Amino acid sequence: MQSAWNVPGDTYVMDKDRYFWYQARSDDMIISSGYNIAGPEIEVVLLAHPAVAECGVVAAPDAERGHIVKAYVVLRPGESGDAAMTRALQDHVKATIAPYKYPRAIEYVESLPRTQTGKLQRCELRRIAQDSARRIAS
Repeated sequence: MQSAWNVPGDTYVMDKDRYFWYQARSDDMIISSGYNIAGPEIEVVLLAHPAVAECGVVAAPDAERGHIVKAYVVLRPGESGDAAMTRALQDHVKATIAPYKYPRAIEYVESLPRTQTGKLQRCELRRIAQDSARRIAS
């Protein structure tokens, strides 16, 4: 509680009618070039693509934008994680929601890190993205 407000660590947007709309957990928000982007929103769009079995979206460090949207994607059997698939997934996101929200980086993986109860561990994906950025920078 802060000043009689419950502060759950979630991000909301208030519309012109003063209604609050849930965006994402604060630690799942990606700030890229000043834009606030909810990682789970991108996940929903990617999961709607027929080639995607699972995905997780996090912020990855970027020298120019501060962070970029990075998607870790598990493809369905028979699909190929090549440049054409990357373009197709990026175009799918651009066509479905605001174009600035598309994942600028997509990494194809065999599986995603999960808790014992099966919940996606975005904190682990964030750590992987950070480590990858450090390796590239050095």
